[in-house]
Amino acid sequence: MRIEFDERNLMADMAGKEHGLTAAELRSGAPLAKKALTGFHKSWQKGLYGFPDLPTQAETIAELKKYARSVEGDFDTICVAGIGGSALGAWAIDCALRGPHPVQKAFSRKNPRLVILDNVDPSFIMGALQTMDPKRTLIVPIAKSGATAETVATLLILTQWMEHSLGKKARNHFAVVTSAGRGDLKQLATAKKYPTFHLPENVGGRFSVLSAVGLLPAALTGVDIDKLCAGAAAITKLSWLDDLKKNVALRSALCHHLIATKRAKPIQVAFPYSNRLWGTAFWFRQLWAESLGKRTDRAGNVIHAGQTPVAALGATDQHSQVQLYMEGPNDKVFTFWAVRNQPDSGAIPKTPTGFEAMDYLCGQTLAKLLDAERRATEAALIENGRPNCTVTLDRADEEHLGAFFQMMEFQTAFAGEMLNINAFDQEGVELGKKFTFGLMGRKGFGDYKARFAAYETKRRTVKPA
Repeated sequence: MRIEFDERNLMADMAGKEHGLTAAELRSGAPLAKKALTGFHKSWQKGLYGFPDLPTQAETIAELKKYARSVEGDFDTICVAGIGGSALGAWAIDCALRGPHPVQKAFSRKNPRLVILDNVDPSFIMGALQTMDPKRTLIVPIAKSGATAETVATLLILTQWMEHSLGKKARNHFAVVTSAGRGDLKQLATAKKYPTFHLPENVGGRFSVLSAVGLLPAALTGVDIDKLCAGAAAITKLSWLDDLKKNVALRSALCHHLIATKRAKPIQVAFPYSNRLWGTAFWFRQLWAESLGKRTDRAGNVIHAGQTPVAALGATDQHSQVQLYMEGPNDKVFTFWAVRNQPDSGAIPKTPTGFEAMDYLCGQTLAKLLDAERRATEAALIENGRPNCTVTLDRADEEHLGAFFQMMEFQTAFAGEMLNINAFDQEGVELGKKFTFGLMGRKGFGDYKARFAAYETKRRTVKPA
């Protein structure tokens, strides 16, 4: 298993002194990196944050595999009801390891499809029901709190749909992931005797891909979760080293911190040149945004920290976004994701057509073309003074994907330490949730309904321009 981080195009020698980092700045940043490593290691030792332990959760992995084997061949659809961290990891795994959507091979009981209901748009939810057969569908609601409004609403609809068709037999068509000791979803699962798998309390949703949150859907769709966790375990060992050459997560965190803070790059474009990693880009977008977007530091100082993550797909978005990236505001850093060895190179026919714009491609491969597109875009950005870096996975398999997830989670934790913020809370998200509870009439949230009413009253006094 090999993951490489190449920061050369972040350097002033390539991107220019105005926008690139100097070697002296990187050297002077080493103590900050070491401090970040030490600080996070102490928090982990105290049991505050548990994602580093997930790859070695042998008992949980065994339970998930046992359950997946027990229902193997029973379903042609695995339907996840979840949102945010309870959905994005499962989608990222599925796209990377079973093939990008929507070009996966035909679905069957031997190869069940994964349907992820991660929004409450009625056209989306009700349309999904029309594509699934309740007799051949397993419902997997995922919510750490057990009270996420979108997940609960979707689950209520799915339960009625399932019970209307199957009656008491519907009980065999649910498996739940939630917290062990709290939440209404846990109580519901216990009352209905659903198989239930638990998310550790010290693991937040966006860091939960290698818990039951991501591993249960993966196991149910035939992914080798042992290999997924083995890759993550290998990168975990490297991520505790204070050697910046060996610790790719720490080196990447330092480079991104310095380019963001010293060269005013408030936007990071995650740019996978692989459809298999497209789902991972959306998973990363949540991880980076929710973890680092903070109003205050740990001392209570208002700092409004955070780098806005943007997802782009190569080579597709060369034809939709790169014009802006080349000639628009120079306020971005680009992180390319490459896969060195493709499972199929995509041979282009050798037979010439007689047309110059076509014949130079004859006998070559799509893999070579995609790689050339990425390297050409890196070079073009550098010619325009736009700093970029590249993460390269040897291949898009279970071990590399697990390692990549874990690398980026460590990178995010280290980046939070460098900013002196709590990368593991999300107060900015909670207020909107509380307003929603108030608007929907949930008990105990009347104050938020009143605050929303005051907001509406104020809005009505504002005249449109």
